[in-house]
Amino acid sequence: MPSHKAEGRCSKGVLFDVDGTLVDSSYIHTIAWWQAFRQAGFDVPMARIHRCVGMGGPRLVDHLLPEERDKARDDAVLSAHSGIFGTYWPSLRAFDGARNLLAQCYESGLAVALASSAKDEDLKALRSTLAADSFIHAATSASHATESKPAPDILVAALRAVGLAAADVVYVGDAVWDVLAANKLGIPTIGVTCGGTSEAELRAAGAVEVYEGPGELLDSLRDSAIGRLLGR
Repeated sequence: MPSHKAEGRCSKGVLFDVDGTLVDSSYIHTIAWWQAFRQAGFDVPMARIHRCVGMGGPRLVDHLLPEERDKARDDAVLSAHSGIFGTYWPSLRAFDGARNLLAQCYESGLAVALASSAKDEDLKALRSTLAADSFIHAATSASHATESKPAPDILVAALRAVGLAAADVVYVGDAVWDVLAANKLGIPTIGVTCGGTSEAELRAAGAVEVYEGPGELLDSLRDSAIGRLLGR
């Protein structure tokens, strides 16, 4: 089950993607996938990989590798990515303002949930990087979803963990896949470009607002979709 602290105590909430949204890890994932593919004999350009970061691992592999490949080797690619990404855990850094953004949402009376497609062990490292567990009510990982983004399973699990409906939350994410997943539930998404996806792409996917990163969103919190949620 997703970890939680105060399930059902808040009437509104904010769901956060983590990789590329709160923690500067999108390009580390890109390098890890690139190396994992090369180990398996596939030369996939980094630009193509980066555009798929945010999907769950199996979906990303299936999307980027040839259909006619030996799919029995996919698990080896996934394991290689995990191993390579794990070597970067000590280098992970939270974006400026990320911890304070979570704290401000929490202290404003909002339920705060991490809605991540990361594997359990990676999410643990990401949470350690954020050092914000006291401001997080719940966190979901790939193990809580049958399908990964752009399917909405992760968000459904996060909603369930904090006991809220889609109409009562806002989502914050950095990838087109985040926006598309939230769209399927009617959840408004605040996009951030710190993960490497442009404002134009995020808005085209349906993001209601776009900021450079957690720090800019924190500075504009009162006038943002989160602030409007508090005012309802």
